[in-house]
Amino acid sequence: MGNPPELYHKILGIHKDTSPQEIRAAYKNLVKKWHPDKHPPSSKPEAEARFKAITEAYEALLDQQENRAVFGLCNDGRAGERSAGAFGGVGLGVGSRMERTRNDDFGIRSAPGTPAREFKKVYSSGNSGGRRTFAEFSSSIMRKAPPLERKLECTLEELCRGCKKEVKFNHDVVTKNGSIVKKEVTQVVLVKPGWKKGNKITFEGMGGERPGCLPADAIFTISEKKHPMFKRVGNDLVLKAEVPLASALTGWSFSFRLLSGKKVSCSFQDEIIYPGYEKVIKGEGMPIVEQKGARGDLKVKFEIVFPKELTDEQRNGLAEILEGCC
Repeated sequence: MGNPPELYHKILGIHKDTSPQEIRAAYKNLVKKWHPDKHPPSSKPEAEARFKAITEAYEALLDQQENRAVFGLCNDGRAGERSAGAFGGVGLGVGSRMERTRNDDFGIRSAPGTPAREFKKVYSSGNSGGRRTFAEFSSSIMRKAPPLERKLECTLEELCRGCKKEVKFNHDVVTKNGSIVKKEVTQVVLVKPGWKKGNKITFEGMGGERPGCLPADAIFTISEKKHPMFKRVGNDLVLKAEVPLASALTGWSFSFRLLSGKKVSCSFQDEIIYPGYEKVIKGEGMPIVEQKGARGDLKVKFEIVFPKELTDEQRNGLAEILEGCC
């Protein structure tokens, strides 16, 4: 049969010398894992494809064993008995015994007229189209169409408070006649407070279809829109404030609003604001996703604005006032 037997073994994850009992054990474990009824809608298409391939491979390998048993019985009764004994049956009853095993152990019906049987008939008849179909089908469980990737731009306010964003995008859909058409899809993304640039949201199987492949995923990556006042550094927020030299030396007050809308006032009456001075306001930064209720800090960094010109009188006055201060 050429390559397909190797594909059968690969699908079931077994080597070519595996016994019938081991084939059944491998099959039983895989159908429990990939039964479509045990998967949510998002992963159901993949489960159905894998489940179909697993069943196809299992039946093909058991039919192969069955053919060997019958062939052996025709040529040597004792050989046939040994082969049949491997399946717990005797003589020509091996086929029905195997069929009962499939039905009783796994609750799967695969009568001679089912699509699985007809598929193998087409393949075993030497039809090249049947072989090609099987190869395409088998390889489809091994690969997924490339994902559809998009950016989802959020403001710092949205990343701080959390929000609900509706995203619309077009993806490819394979019709019944095999043609590909574009279809618009709408999804809702729940942005959690504290999410960062680079966070990914994946919609499984929503990225589009391609013949012979599992549906692609749609992946949205959070991007951060530049803010006019604040800059995010990890979980902290940085605010740069310009203060005139005179105010930096004699006292200064200013107020601003946080991303949450809360108003904050800062007063510096007994402090000298020098170059590189930084004031840290604890717990007024971004929410920390991993720690419920925790937040980063707000760091106010000051830039002192020096005068560009001074009169002689001002220079002399400053020199007299500042003499001995340093």
